[in-house]
Amino acid sequence: MNVLLIGSGAREHALAWKLVQSPIVTELTCAPGNAGIAEVANIVDIAADDVTGLLALIQRDGYDFVVVGPEQPLALGLVDELQKRGVKVFGPTQSAAQLESSKSFTKEFCKRYNIPTADYGVFTDLADAKTYLKTMRAPYVLKADGLAAGKGVVIPETLSEAEAELEEFFSGKFGDASTKVVIEEFMTGQEASFFAISDGKNALPLIAAQDHKRAYDGDKGPNTGGMGAYSPAPVFDDAALKTVMEKIIQPTVHGMAKDGNPFIGVLFAGLMMTPDGPKLIEYNARFGDPECQVMMRRLQSDLMEIFIAAENGTLDALGAPAWFDEPVVNVVLAAKGYPGKYKKGTPINGLDHANETDGVVIFHAGTKRDGAQLQASGGRVLSVTAQAPTLKEAVDKAYDVIDTKIDWEDGFCRRDIAYRAL
Repeated sequence: MNVLLIGSGAREHALAWKLVQSPIVTELTCAPGNAGIAEVANIVDIAADDVTGLLALIQRDGYDFVVVGPEQPLALGLVDELQKRGVKVFGPTQSAAQLESSKSFTKEFCKRYNIPTADYGVFTDLADAKTYLKTMRAPYVLKADGLAAGKGVVIPETLSEAEAELEEFFSGKFGDASTKVVIEEFMTGQEASFFAISDGKNALPLIAAQDHKRAYDGDKGPNTGGMGAYSPAPVFDDAALKTVMEKIIQPTVHGMAKDGNPFIGVLFAGLMMTPDGPKLIEYNARFGDPECQVMMRRLQSDLMEIFIAAENGTLDALGAPAWFDEPVVNVVLAAKGYPGKYKKGTPINGLDHANETDGVVIFHAGTKRDGAQLQASGGRVLSVTAQAPTLKEAVDKAYDVIDTKIDWEDGFCRRDIAYRAL
């Protein structure tokens, strides 16, 4: 199969790395890709949210199958356009992708199908939002309704801080994404990320991971797209898997089909493991980043085979995927200043040597090449993944590579990835 993968992050590099291992995939192209993906796939310089450009490319080159990595093209309806043209594609339609692109859609869906989640209110008016806020207890959870690159959630500790944040939301802090705001009750417990594949009728459970959203050690600082992850997640056991599939994933698949929005793709459930059991924080309609990187390292089965079964509606005939037992950790190297302002074009050296370390694979995100020189071109730049017999050994291996083999003066990372499990 001649396959087109859409996206440019470390998630897409991990997917590319896994897809080229499949005997089904005879050629892989990525748009727009990055410097790391260019080592395993053809690269076409078309942005992931350039739907018109992508459709022209697909019509010209006639790919057998398209895999959509990030959320933006899903929300823009790329899958709908490909389906109209008879192109086989893995990913949800625009209406199904509302599970991620609209938090209010998901909250109302959960209420309709009795899926456990936090109490909430949805607002388009600042005064109404402030009035509701006074009925809630601190800390307060404020969410931009639309897509905000993983940064649209703020958790103020006091009422005055929450009111000030609301004013910023409605003044365009997250652009159009925060013209509607969701206010939720604060749930206590550990967070976990769980993934399943849906073909519109059936749900195939994958595995769980835990990530670190805050920029700095000790879960301090602003929210980011994710600073690291690890799997397996000790907080997510077999009992949790059974509960989540029965009370969250399967009702979602059945409910979306009943509503006329059958979901085909990745259901990424952000969960709070509360004293009352797992509750849904929010859905994403694609693989998580940085979780995808650890999942692809642990996956033994053929990823392309899973994608084809989902598109064909035959997941029920596919056996459970096989996984490596050895833990994997992912430490994200980001540009100094991220998630705020940061420099681009700074040189990175030592990756070839680092990738030779047993058990280590480095996935690129914001990278480009200027001749032979690798440079940083984004906020999150590299995902250093390490696999070892124990999580502690995997963590030590990842940090050793970062400290002794990668030469990037303008980068930083959290030093406490996987601390909850350790």
